[in-house]
Amino acid sequence: MGRISPRRQGDLGDSPRSGWLGSQGYSVCVPVGHSPDYDLIADDGDSLLRVQVKTSTQHPDARWLVSLCTRGGNQSWNGIVKRFSATRCDRLFVLVADGRRWFIPAGAVEGSTGLTLGGPKYSEYEVEPGRPLPFAATP
Repeated sequence: MGRISPRRQGDLGDSPRSGWLGSQGYSVCVPVGHSPDYDLIADDGDSLLRVQVKTSTQHPDARWLVSLCTRGGNQSWNGIVKRFSATRCDRLFVLVADGRRWFIPAGAVEGSTGLTLGGPKYSEYEVEPGRPLPFAATP
């Protein structure tokens, strides 16, 4: 299995999350330009949810390791780490390499730099799986 760049990995999470949210009755809106706190808005007709999207290909010991913090975005790392905070989004949507997905209320996320999925913790927020992420080797 080839290694995939963080940017490509994030791009691969776009379609599956939009598809699942749409199947749940949400209209999905993507911010124009860069939004530092969320990746999309999910509209159910009554309310708007700011959704942060994360993907993971890290799978040691039958659990998925998900990084919640951002280290410099798509630029060279400038030494600033932006940690996850429930004050900046309403939901966390996570897609992992085998297609499993979670839609977690931001207030339920414990931690600001990472979390582990695939065990009993957060299991109540796991939604039906989608297609696995395609792996692409990076140059």
